[in-house]
Amino acid sequence: MVDRLIAEGYQVRVIDDFSGGHEANLSHLRNEPALSVERADIRDLDPTSSVFDDVRLVFHFAGIGDIVPSIERPTDYMSVNVQGTVRILEGARRSSARRFVYAASSSCYGLAETPTKETHPIDCRYPYALSKYLGEQAVMHWGRVYGLSVNSIRIFNAYGVRSRTTGAYGAVFGVFLRQKIAGHPFTVVGDGSQRRDFLYVTDVADAFFRASVSPHSSRIWNLGAGAPQTVNRLVELLGGTVEYIPKRPGEPDCTWADISRISSDLGWQPQVSFEEGVAMMLADIDRWRDAPLWDKASIANATKTWFEYLKV
Repeated sequence: MVDRLIAEGYQVRVIDDFSGGHEANLSHLRNEPALSVERADIRDLDPTSSVFDDVRLVFHFAGIGDIVPSIERPTDYMSVNVQGTVRILEGARRSSARRFVYAASSSCYGLAETPTKETHPIDCRYPYALSKYLGEQAVMHWGRVYGLSVNSIRIFNAYGVRSRTTGAYGAVFGVFLRQKIAGHPFTVVGDGSQRRDFLYVTDVADAFFRASVSPHSSRIWNLGAGAPQTVNRLVELLGGTVEYIPKRPGEPDCTWADISRISSDLGWQPQVSFEEGVAMMLADIDRWRDAPLWDKASIANATKTWFEYLKV
């Protein structure tokens, strides 16, 4: 998003506590005069903070993710993803920002019918999903009550070369790339036939930029490639052996965004094919050399809570 905004001629202020990423991710922009980076926890930001002075656009990606940690630490997720969002909303309101765009999550749909429309019933099955949905509700509320111009984008399965490499067991790309580096088998959940609506990060940034300059306001959009891929296809493209692990309760067999609304409203279409995206990940595989190396036993231990609480 920073890359895209600077390319569009904007001056960019980044707020991040770097708990889920690396400052090195911005190394290519270290000397960029249009960029400033402040290390801060969004829960500590006062609406009168100078970081909000003269702000035109606010992109709110800050938050904590992953399913299992949210089950184990629900108060942290509500604090960061809900109350933290309110803090940013208040700062944006004080600055009279022209547009606030919220990074919501498709996890709010639970085990959804596919393709999934924005009108699908909400079914938050774990605290992370609930916290992101409540954050979205706050965003829409600030739009309705305070007149802040807001939009929300429910991201499906985003991936990219700067995906975080630390933290809890989670995103399949990080797990598989580290396993490939080590020459270990890919730990495939179930039989690998489950499909995910993978979308490359530059396409995500394009959608968010379009949402920030669009005349549409108080809109909610689904964001995916609209072409779900099987985990088996990902394994095929990465190349390697497979070790199967038990299917987990509460995981959908398929995530599939109906992108007709965002395509119609914003003229947005994905530009990076799955094959191209995976090739870019492989070209940058050394980034995952220091990532946690997961195997069947460590995954079973890390996901005990998942099997305990998400039985239905």
